[in-house]
Amino acid sequence: MTVWKKAPFPDGNYSLKVQKVFPVPILLRNFVLDFRESEDAVMENVRRHFSLKGDEIKDFRIIRKALDARKKSSIKFVYTIEFVLDDEKAFLERFATDPDLQLVPARPKPSFPRFASDRKIIIAGMGPAGLFAAIRLSEYGLTATLVERGKPVEERLKDVQSFWRGGTLDTESNVQFGEGGAGTFSDGKLTARTKDRNLGYVLEKLVQFGAPREILYLSKPHIGTDRLRRVVQEIRKNLETLGFEICFRRKLTDLLCRDERLAEVVLNGCEVRPCDFLVLAPGHSARDTYEMLLRRMVRMEQKPFAVGLRVEHPQGLIDRIQYGVSDRQQLPSAEYALAYSCPGTNRSVYSFCMCPGGVVVAGASEPGMLVTNGMSNFLRDSSYANSALVVPVGGKDFTGESPLAGMEFQRIWERRAFLAGGGDYYAPVQKLTAFLGIRGTNGISATYRPGVREAILDEVLPDYVLETIRDGIHQFNRKMRGFITEEATLTGIETRTSAPVRIVRGEDLQSVNMRGLYPAGEGAGYAGGIMSAALDGIRVADGIAMRIMEGKRSIF
Repeated sequence: MTVWKKAPFPDGNYSLKVQKVFPVPILLRNFVLDFRESEDAVMENVRRHFSLKGDEIKDFRIIRKALDARKKSSIKFVYTIEFVLDDEKAFLERFATDPDLQLVPARPKPSFPRFASDRKIIIAGMGPAGLFAAIRLSEYGLTATLVERGKPVEERLKDVQSFWRGGTLDTESNVQFGEGGAGTFSDGKLTARTKDRNLGYVLEKLVQFGAPREILYLSKPHIGTDRLRRVVQEIRKNLETLGFEICFRRKLTDLLCRDERLAEVVLNGCEVRPCDFLVLAPGHSARDTYEMLLRRMVRMEQKPFAVGLRVEHPQGLIDRIQYGVSDRQQLPSAEYALAYSCPGTNRSVYSFCMCPGGVVVAGASEPGMLVTNGMSNFLRDSSYANSALVVPVGGKDFTGESPLAGMEFQRIWERRAFLAGGGDYYAPVQKLTAFLGIRGTNGISATYRPGVREAILDEVLPDYVLETIRDGIHQFNRKMRGFITEEATLTGIETRTSAPVRIVRGEDLQSVNMRGLYPAGEGAGYAGGIMSAALDGIRVADGIAMRIMEGKRSIF
C-alpha cells in the first residue's frame, strides 16, 4: 500500500514535509509451470493463479528459474518471482495460508567510501580475479595498472583459432593466456558453491557490461565463450575511462623487495615499476610465474587437483536420457553431474566442466604438451555434449616435496598425451566401448581441434586413474542408461582442472612472507571457476582498500 508520512529532521523534530513509502514487493516461491510454457507467459499465469485483474500487477520480475526433470513424465520449470501490487497488505491477508508468499526482505546495496591515494597498485593477470579486483577498486575511487602477458581478447581469438586450424602454438596467446583468462574459452559457467554476499554484485556487473539478463535468475547460469569475449572487451573499455592503465604483452618476470616488503616488479625481464600492492592473479597455467616465485622463496605449497579424459556424446542422446523426449522444445540442452567412489582404488571420479552443446578444444600453453578443455557458445547449439571425467590426485602421487611437484606431474602426462596423439597437437582418442574392452564397430566421431588420432588411452594416464574412470563409467551407465554407447568418444587428456599450487596467504590476504603481495584467484589456489575467481579478486581488492584507508587514518 502506498502511504505518505511526515518525515523527521535529523534532530527528531517533524516538519511539514512528507516522504513517500513505496509498496514493498511480494516474493512468490515455488511457482511451477510445464516446460512448454514460455517465460513470457509467467506473469499471466501468476495473475490467473491469484485471480488478479489485468492492471493490478505494477511491477514483475523473475528472481530464479530452475529446471525440475526428476520425473520425465512431468518436466517443469520452478520459478521464484517478485511482483508489486498497490495493496500488498490486503493481498497477503487474503492468501495468509500460502507458505510460498512473503514480503521481500530488505536488500541494502553496498556502499563504498571513496578516497584518493598515490599508492601504486598493480594487477598481474586479466582473468576474472584480476578484472573484478580492478572493478572493485574503482568503486573506492582507486585506480591501478593491469598487466597481462597475453593479448587483447580479439587478437587472442585469432591466435587461438589459428592454432586450432593446425597453426603454430603461441605460448603467450592461447586458451590459457590472454585477456579474460582461461574461462574465456570454456562453457562460461557462472555457478559457485558459496553464499558469498558478492554473488549478485558479480552477476549484475556482467550484465552491465553486456551479459544476458537471464544470468541474474537462472539456477545454473552460463554466458558462453562468444558472449564472454564481448563482455571482457567492455570491462576493459570501462576501466580505461576510469583511469586504469592497461598493458598487454607484459609478463611478470620478477619481484624486488626491500625489508621483506614488495617494492618493485619487473616486466618482460627489463621493465621495472614501483609497486606498493600487487594483486597476483596469474591463472592456473602460469608455470613460469610459479617457478619465479619459487626462486624468490615466496611461500607456496602443493595443492590437489584432478586429471582425466573428456567424454563426448551426441547431444540428442543426452537429451533423451535426461528428458525422455526426442523433441526438447523449450528445454535447454541437457546436462549431467555424476560422481562415484571406486572401492578398488579408494579414489573418486566425477564429471567436471560439463559442456552441453559444446566442443572439445586444444588448451596447450607449452610446446610438446597436450591439454584438452570443453567449450560452448551461449546457445549451446553444437550437436555434441562433452564433459571431463576426472580423478583427484595429490601429494602421494607426486615425486618429491617441492611445491611444484604437482606441476611437474602435469607435465609428465601432458608430454605422453602429446606423443600418443602423434606429436603435432592432434589428440589421442578412443571409442568409449573400446576403452572398456567392449568389441564393436570402427569409426570415431570427435569435435577436438586441430584434429584427433585413434590411440590406446592406457598410455596417457596413471593406472589408478584409468581404473577409477573405467569403474566409474560402468556406474554412470546405471544412473544414465545409454551412457555407454558406441557413439561416445574419449579424448585425452584433461589436467588443468585447477591450480597445482597454492600461494600461501594470511588472514589479511597478503603473502605470509612477502608483504604487499596479494595472491588471488584460481592461479593462486583460492578459486575454481569464473565466479569463485571473481569473488576472490573482489575480496583481495577490499583488503587492499581497507589497508590504504587504515594507513590514511594512522597519519592523523
